Amino acid sequence: MKILMVTAEAVPFAKTGGLADAVSALSASLAAAGHDVRIVMPRYYRIDRKKLKPAEKDLPVSAGQHVCADVYESALPGTSVPVYFIDHEQCFGRDGIYGSVSEPDYHDNPYRFSLLCRSAFELCRRLEWYPDVIHAHDWQACMALVLLKHFMRNGAFKNTVGVLTIHNMGYQGQYPAESFPMLGLDWGMYYQASLEHNGCVNFLQAGISSADMITTVSPTYAREIQTPEGGFGLDGLMRVRSDCLTGIINGADTETWNPETDKYIPANYSSTDLKNKAVCKQLLQQRMGLAEEADVPLIGIITRLADQKGISEVFAPMCGCMYRMCTELNVQFAVLGSGEKWCEEEIKTLQTKLPNMRAFIGYDEQLSHMIEAGSDFFLMPSHYEPCGLNQMYSQLYGTLPIVRATGGLADTVEDFGSSGKNATGFVFSSISPDEVFNCVKRACTVYEQDREAVKAMQKTTMEKNFTWSASAEKYIEVYHRAIERAR
Repeated sequence: MKILMVTAEAVPFAKTGGLADAVSALSASLAAAGHDVRIVMPRYYRIDRKKLKPAEKDLPVSAGQHVCADVYESALPGTSVPVYFIDHEQCFGRDGIYGSVSEPDYHDNPYRFSLLCRSAFELCRRLEWYPDVIHAHDWQACMALVLLKHFMRNGAFKNTVGVLTIHNMGYQGQYPAESFPMLGLDWGMYYQASLEHNGCVNFLQAGISSADMITTVSPTYAREIQTPEGGFGLDGLMRVRSDCLTGIINGADTETWNPETDKYIPANYSSTDLKNKAVCKQLLQQRMGLAEEADVPLIGIITRLADQKGISEVFAPMCGCMYRMCTELNVQFAVLGSGEKWCEEEIKTLQTKLPNMRAFIGYDEQLSHMIEAGSDFFLMPSHYEPCGLNQMYSQLYGTLPIVRATGGLADTVEDFGSSGKNATGFVFSSISPDEVFNCVKRACTVYEQDREAVKAMQKTTMEKNFTWSASAEKYIEVYHRAIERAR
């Protein structure tokens, strides 16, 4: 198949979250399976032109206006997957991807990402390469699906189908109705293309309505976005389109995250020989300033300090459960993260009171690997988690996840006590400080009273298959279903 990925992010070029990892890893896996995969994305200011190859000049990229962009080309590292960068100074010649400190959400994002989507079609024409599938990722690429459905199907793209992947339903690309003229469409399309939502432009709604098939990043999340709690106002539309919706769990980068070869950790180990995991724990305790106690369970937390991640239930002053866990349980915590200022300050305050909790505010790649390798458990008390990666990394490292049963966490972690020999961690259902505390206490009790069960779970987790190749096969099935539906 010929597959064009339209995206605002792809590693290593631009990244704000898991979207960038998923696009690049899926593209590489599809290419490895023999498909002709290409990526189109903006050339942001931070992407150095000098490291790219000029590809096309003066590409017409705006409806009804003489607006052109240049195109540069590179490849995904370690692959032959071409990455085309739309170079338009007015739109993308700025430091931020979606916004800046002074303007967190750029007012002209509707124009910026509509231009990206128009560029994708013009680039295909210039290259005389017409994809079987346009795979749009999140709201920024949804205009590609609108254009395909309403304007392109009678020409060279008559056999092209559109697939949308929703990486996070909470981000929909919603802007005031006054921004609609930026899209270069007749006002009739405001309603016809389902761009109107509660008096505003909503890009994700239009993409959902226009796509031939829709995927999201875990089976459970596919069900959750059809509920009022998880649909963020679009749950009704998702129920209407449920016949073309499927959830596919993201894979993990098992080359970077592999305890047998990881260069970031002080000692390598495997599922058949776990003794060096104790070495990793001791050196993590040293680095974090925790007491070097081998028999005390060490719980890792690596997170963006945002409400979605359950930070209030853990860290909120007076009601969060961190202080209670550290004073009532025989446990240690190693925390890495940044985000909400109140939470950063509260973590700093807690450190002065709790000798068994230590944190690094910010991000450190090596420390993130050390926490995954050196911890006994990994805590993810998310309100919602479309897929999640750290619970996968943890299992690959024999670090047992403690998670809330939501999204990809529910799909990838089997609870001790209800999953028998298949257990890989500890799962709780509702989100509250007491629920988090009780699940952590349950994990610590098993650690203290049944170390053999912990070792058995570690072996089970480390032998799970989280590779992208399995996910890529399911995407190919979705592409075929899209083609069948469009016939």
